[in-house]
Amino acid sequence: MSKEETQMTRNETMVLEFVLEGFHVAQHLGKLLFLVHLLVYLASVMGNTLIIIITWTDPRLQTPMYFFLRSFSFCECCFISTVIPKLLSIFLFGDRAIHFTPCIIQAFFFLFLGSTIFFHMAVMSLDRYLAICRPLHYPTIMNPRVCFLLVFFSYVLSFVLITGVILKLSWLPFCGSNVIPHFFCDLGSLIHLSCSDTKSLDRMAFGVALLVLFTSVITAVFAYSNILISIMRLPSAKERQKAFSTCSSHLIVLSLMYGSCVFIYVKPKQTSRLESNREAALVNTVVTPLLNPVIYTLRNKQVHLALRDALSRVNFQK
Repeated sequence: MSKEETQMTRNETMVLEFVLEGFHVAQHLGKLLFLVHLLVYLASVMGNTLIIIITWTDPRLQTPMYFFLRSFSFCECCFISTVIPKLLSIFLFGDRAIHFTPCIIQAFFFLFLGSTIFFHMAVMSLDRYLAICRPLHYPTIMNPRVCFLLVFFSYVLSFVLITGVILKLSWLPFCGSNVIPHFFCDLGSLIHLSCSDTKSLDRMAFGVALLVLFTSVITAVFAYSNILISIMRLPSAKERQKAFSTCSSHLIVLSLMYGSCVFIYVKPKQTSRLESNREAALVNTVVTPLLNPVIYTLRNKQVHLALRDALSRVNFQK
């Protein structure tokens, strides 16, 4: 082997460990940030778990809308659990190191579950459209088999799309800096660290992001524009208010998720704006999963009534 080949082999040695940069302020406020994020994480998991239990056990909530909400809450619990535990470890112990394989696995589950959540949002938008605009055909169209298949294909399509991106990412050589300027193994940050040509992966990631986000966006825009037209045609103001109240919670969640994700992922070059991506990612990984249970429980009269009845039964048994 020539001297040049030996040097090239040495330079392209696979990085076995990455270092998560996290947030600079965490060096001084680590324990405080640990406590805040721990409380938010526990509240998010408990809130989404409560939604799963209530919609599973209450006979009044055995409808397609709450079936999708239950699956959505399950995805949210898994999604935040891919990122927050490691972030808590960084805040408390300063443990920023993460090995190559766990890093790739974290990136996969973050993107896979995130994509699944967006496909769920598209399905939930379609469900609201059929319930309000096609009420006579709704029970026939949204039967249990169709509901199961919609959720199933949300997972399958996400798995297929993200597996291709992650496999291509895992084959990249990493031979320079191993510091990830993020608080988790972000796709754009990992692409930035590779010492090879990443143009094809950039294009692939951009295409997948467009497909996932804009499929969901287009479905939501189609659904809610038709819903708005149908609501405005209702003769009674009370009926209009009731119809819109069933969709308002979903619209709030949609705006939060789409805003941050479009900012992070829908750009042709995944390595641009890495610094600002951290703040935007916090909205998806910390803020939105916490707000979802609050929005869906406090703004939903049926869930609110089911919770009140469940608490009454618990108090009665005591």
